[in-house]
Order: sequence, then structure tokens, then C-alpha cells
Amino acid sequence: MIVAATQFAPVAGDIAANARTVAGLVRSAGAEGARVVVFAELCLTDYVPTLIRDTPALILTEDDPRLAPIQEACRAVSAAAVVGGPVRTDDGRVSITTLVIGPDGALLTRYDKQHLYGIEAEVFAPGTADGRFTLDGVRYATATCYDNRFPALAERAAADGCRVYLSSSVLEIGNDSFENVYPARSRDFGLYAVLGNALGTSEAGIGAGLAGAWGPDGERLADAGPDAAGYVLVDIPEGTPEGPEATEDR
Repeated sequence: MIVAATQFAPVAGDIAANARTVAGLVRSAGAEGARVVVFAELCLTDYVPTLIRDTPALILTEDDPRLAPIQEACRAVSAAAVVGGPVRTDDGRVSITTLVIGPDGALLTRYDKQHLYGIEAEVFAPGTADGRFTLDGVRYATATCYDNRFPALAERAAADGCRVYLSSSVLEIGNDSFENVYPARSRDFGLYAVLGNALGTSEAGIGAGLAGAWGPDGERLADAGPDAAGYVLVDIPEGTPEGPEATEDR
């Protein structure tokens, strides 16, 4: 199973442009064998809570036609895309949502961020359910940025048979999560942690990039670096591996 961890600088408030970028990265990573492609938190709008609060047109739905380029890309390369945006809930509120679009273009699962940080609590509704999906026999868990500060999410994922822990985040330069959070979640619960992160300037600060993965021993397996848009591929072997192989940046 090959998973791609991506990073790019979203255009604030431009869903169409960001969807095109996401679709392009899905096609490129999928052409190299990636079956799952992980993106940053709120990658479809950029991390702009105040702009989202003041711009109702930025709110998506699960079947939003603006997702079509991503759905088409998933079908074209038979890959799943783990994408983030502000998405309407059944009761009419808005959450920081991860939509997992499957290789057939259909929705595999939805995850709403459970732990909101700062201004997020004024704009978004917290989620209450864990995100899970299975592809090619591998069970995945989803989490979003500040969620990862709470070990219970990863603990539940491991207890639920998940092997890969997918985090869609917006981590700014200087954030300690790269050293203190993701290695601990992987090591403490025997998970492969895969991070999609952002570049560019947003309401969170300047995105640090450094998308990539950590193995069950807590060691870094792949790192996309701090500057260039693109992705790294992580090969997660079958069974209980000595350690997965990571390919170069793209």
C-alpha cells in the first residue's frame, strides 16, 4: 500500500483553484502507485476561519459539484483523496471536515474535527464520531491537526484495528508537533502516521510543509521538506514490517 503525503499553498477562498491543485496532485501521485493521497486541513479554502465565517459561499456539502475535479482524478488513477474543507452538517452547522473520496469517486467516509482550537470554536461545530475507512484490506483512521494533541484518538484507532493514522493539519513554522506529537502517536500505539500539511501564509501563520510519515517505532520515514509543493510516497508493507520504504520528494 502506497500513501502520498502532500503539501501546497492553498489560495484563500478559491475552492475551484484549490480543487484543481488537489486533483493534479492526486493524478500525479496515483500515477506513481499511491492508493491514498492525504491533504492539509481546510485545503479546499485555505485555513481562513474568519473568511469562512463571513463568506457563506465557501461552505461545501458532501455532494458539492465543486468536488467534481477531485472525484474525476480519483477515478482516473484509482486512488482515494483525503481532503479538507468547511462542510455543512446534517443539522445545518459547519464543521472542519475531512472528506475521503474513494477510488470510484464516491464518498468513503466523513470526519469532523473533534477538538477545536482558538477561533475555530466560534466558527465551527465540533465532531463527535471517529473517522474510519478500509481500502485494500488496510484500515485507516483520520484526525485533524489539534486533534493529535489528544492521545485518545490514536488509542481508539489502534484498538479499532487501524494500521494507518492519517492527519490533515496546518502546522506553522516552529510548531513542535513534528518532534513531540506525531512520533509519540506512532510509537505509543504502533501506527503509521501520515501527515498532509500546508505551505504559504494563512490565519495560522506560515505553513511549515514537512509533510510525510512516521513508522510504528516513532522514526521519520518520509519528509517533503519545508519549501516545495508536492508529495512524498510512503510504502506501507503487508504484515508486520521491519520498516517501510520511503521514496524521494515529487
